[in-house]
Amino acid sequence: MDALLKLVPLSNDLWIYLAIDVALALLLLVLMKWLTGLFRKNTVTEELGVKDNFAFGISIAGGMLSLCIVLSSVVGRHVGQGYQDAAIGMLTFGLIGIILVKFGRYAHDKLVLNRVDTVAMISDRSVSIALVDAASLIASAIILRSMMLWVDGSNMNAIIAISTGFAVVLTILMVMTRIYEARYARDNQNDSFQGALRKGQMALAIEHSGNLLGTAMVVSAANKLLTYHPAGYVSNVTGWLIVSVVLAISLHLTVMLSKRIILYGMNYRQEVDQQHNVGVACLGLTLSIGIALIVNGVLGH
Repeated sequence: MDALLKLVPLSNDLWIYLAIDVALALLLLVLMKWLTGLFRKNTVTEELGVKDNFAFGISIAGGMLSLCIVLSSVVGRHVGQGYQDAAIGMLTFGLIGIILVKFGRYAHDKLVLNRVDTVAMISDRSVSIALVDAASLIASAIILRSMMLWVDGSNMNAIIAISTGFAVVLTILMVMTRIYEARYARDNQNDSFQGALRKGQMALAIEHSGNLLGTAMVVSAANKLLTYHPAGYVSNVTGWLIVSVVLAISLHLTVMLSKRIILYGMNYRQEVDQQHNVGVACLGLTLSIGIALIVNGVLGH
């Protein structure tokens, strides 16, 4: 057997830490589910099992995945520091993650898509809005995870760096969305980007979801370019701001160029905006995420 399977030796303590982290992660996921249904007319079970609301399912799935992404940066962080410290650290950063992800969703609803009543639209089974909502949650979690991996320790300096930096990067997502809105209005006789999403424009929702996820992925690479200073509150914020702007705009321009090359001879903007071509929108989503992954891979070395 040893000749066929070479396993890395693991300590017995590691399995205990794993059990603690998984148990607390499940507890936090249940808390996330409870918070999701707290301010709604119907419970999560009624929305999914009775009303068969697919849009609500997409939205809550995005929330669950976002929390798992955040927790992936916390598990194992306190291995070897004692079971009690590991549990406290997992709960602390998990709760911070839930708060910031919820804040990210609120900011996206009230500031980014300020002309869309996301909760009401999802209750009315709007899959296009649900896709954008889930993408915004996952994008927020991707950025939050990169910041949690960036900071050292679990003290107040780390929490301040994560919170302030996260707020700055959410601003970047809002600015990039405004750029997409301006582009949509320019190419569609001053029509409303958010109005098209309200009408259920699936292709536009898919493409914009890719924009959000791609921007989050490329911005998360900033943790490989910046040095963390525990007491450098201003330098930490300005560093994330400047690097995030450069990376986000660079990705936007690269994706635009890639679409022109790959879809040469096709008016891809008309295909998505006016003909609701989901296939072309999926290609746009793939390019945004794919190029962001390539940039992350390069900067990681």
